[in-house]
Amino acid sequence: MKSHTTLVLLSIISYLLIATQARKQIPTAAAAGKSWVRTIVRGSENITQLHFYVHDVRAGENATLYRVANSSITATSPTSFGLVNVFDDLITAEPDINGEQVARAQGTSTSADLVNQAIAISMNFYITSGEFSGSTVSIAGRNPVTEASRELPVIGGTGAFRFARGYAVTTTYLHDSEANYSILEYTVYVTYSNVALCM
Repeated sequence: MKSHTTLVLLSIISYLLIATQARKQIPTAAAAGKSWVRTIVRGSENITQLHFYVHDVRAGENATLYRVANSSITATSPTSFGLVNVFDDLITAEPDINGEQVARAQGTSTSADLVNQAIAISMNFYITSGEFSGSTVSIAGRNPVTEASRELPVIGGTGAFRFARGYAVTTTYLHDSEANYSILEYTVYVTYSNVALCM
């Protein structure tokens, strides 16, 4: 009985040691006070959380979003159906547009719902700062822009984020209709392999 109890205790201790090792946190920019990125290791996969602010400037000399096409009904549609925009938005670690730049949001958005305010979006987060500089996270999906919180799928990535999957949650942090300027808050959860693939 005593040997069985010892064996059970050793098994529990071994399991806890393995579980602790599998959830070991990688030192990232977050450890240095830059809380916009955090990575956790789970076995052969990494899970990275990116938290940042996208600055959508739609007017003026510093505009980062432009109309490139529209449909025959865009002007009379209550949802601007068929309107296509292209954008290259600044991303900062904090809501202040003059804060630390960490990435760019580059892609297209199309008003694609005849009834509700929703866009079909194809977007790349091009990381320009920190350990993931030069890598991208790709997102594509339906964005119901009037909802308080929207979820979009991560469909891939490049560089450190090859074979990425996951999701992004976005909210409108600020919308100034007079200035035609919005700040969108994003939290992105990206899962990807930490094992080097040899071809």
